[in-house]
Amino acid sequence: MIHPTADVSPEAVIGERTRIWHRAQIRENARIGSECIIGKDVYVDREVVIGSRVKIQNGALVYRGATIEDGVFIGPQVIVANDHMPRAITPEGRLKGEGDWTAGRVQVCYGASLGAGAIILPGVTIGRFALVGAGAVVTRSVPPHGIALGNPARHAGYVCPTGHVLEAGDRRHFCAACRWELPTETVSPAVETSPRGDEDRGRSS
Repeated sequence: MIHPTADVSPEAVIGERTRIWHRAQIRENARIGSECIIGKDVYVDREVVIGSRVKIQNGALVYRGATIEDGVFIGPQVIVANDHMPRAITPEGRLKGEGDWTAGRVQVCYGASLGAGAIILPGVTIGRFALVGAGAVVTRSVPPHGIALGNPARHAGYVCPTGHVLEAGDRRHFCAACRWELPTETVSPAVETSPRGDEDRGRSS
């Protein structure tokens, strides 16, 4: 289903049972899988790759260089950026064209969620089932099941596949609600977990 006000390039590939809503724009050579929901005013740049069963909420902007895997949630007003050194002109004052910059890459892995208003900078990978909090500015990669909060975003713990915050035991992280456990080898020793008070702020998506 493509709403009459949506602008979908004939060169885009759209999977079966995907719904594209009011005033969304899908650019050339974008690929969108099956059973996706593309909300009102969403922009999907050319050559973006989006998997199946992805939800992209109203006003989200997904720029060239992004790969969105299956089952990802992208909240309203999220920006997936692609330029580390944005300039309108060259040093000589000429308007920059395609050959004057290189689009950065962003990978959002299976089942991950990006909360409302989050900004994902190029060069970042969001791990499987990771959770980026509302309004976060993500400048570094987020590990699988990791929580990223704040500006700049910091690691703030881990979540289970359903999104509950994991409890940290002596040698394991587990979900008190569903009893799911995070494999020990998945936990990154290089990041510090924020106090629980920091975890609880900004988690809504």
